[in-house]
Amino acid sequence: MPQPDAATHAVSQIVAQRIEALYGQPLAELEALAGNSPDATLLGALTGSHSDLDLAERNIAFQLERLRELTALDREIGRFTAGHILDCARRIAESVATRDAYAKTTSAVLGGLRRAPAPDTQPSAVPVPAAPAAAPARTR
Repeated sequence: MPQPDAATHAVSQIVAQRIEALYGQPLAELEALAGNSPDATLLGALTGSHSDLDLAERNIAFQLERLRELTALDREIGRFTAGHILDCARRIAESVATRDAYAKTTSAVLGGLRRAPAPDTQPSAVPVPAAPAAAPARTR
């Protein structure tokens, strides 16, 4: 498969950066951590979604390259080639729809999450409420 340029995977790179920013670690480490979790986790869902998004983008790049080969100026387009051109176009459309769906869903989830601030190392002072005023003593 040909090596696509950086612009080809722009959406998956943005999602990867957002996941890394949320968890404060490189994506490769997060994927390993998610793979070691016995239960389904949000991290596992995010890294899996990113992986599927990246796969869709790589398929778009591959199919576009194949389409360029099939429609090169020096090639004659016959019946056989026309079928391949249509197949490439269909696969591109499917992969674009898949990429867009994963990007929209993953971005929505990431948009709802925020990195929690680091806990304070010193306990915070709890304000003490003022004592209520004493009632005046009753005299006869």
